[in-house]
Amino acid sequence: MTIQDHRTSVPYTGDERAVLTAMLDFQRDTLALKCEGLTPEQLRTRAVDPSGLSLLGLVRHAAEVERGWFRNTINGERSRSRWTPPGSTDWADFDVEEADVDEAFIVWREECARARAIVAAADSLDVTGTHEEETYSVRYVLAHMIEEYARHNGHADLLRERLDGTTGE
Repeated sequence: MTIQDHRTSVPYTGDERAVLTAMLDFQRDTLALKCEGLTPEQLRTRAVDPSGLSLLGLVRHAAEVERGWFRNTINGERSRSRWTPPGSTDWADFDVEEADVDEAFIVWREECARARAIVAAADSLDVTGTHEEETYSVRYVLAHMIEEYARHNGHADLLRERLDGTTGE
């Protein structure tokens, strides 16, 4: 299957905020690209035994991570996890068997949009927030989220290849 690459371009030069936010959007777009063209059943498939990992689980995890770092840590909100079962901190606990695929993508895109707005509203990348008595800057959160997506996009690449043979960056 040929998938059209429509990911965000990352500038080779520019200020720190522009480069970091474009790189994060590129990584977000990569996850969307890995899911493109698949059926709900394929997105729910736990394709690499013995892992419980699925592309839909990764999308739901990404939504939770966006919410946690940007809304809760940087913005000081107390929003609760949408899908993680009470008492669990393991994203692999997400029950994707009956999960609504459209809802997952809507929530993820909404969390990404809110994260972009929070970063845009920050006077500088030195703005901080706290989580469990630790202080984090917007700069750190952006760098961490790039790493988070890059790691999980590697997982997504393997899942996608296992599902239908599609490979790529």
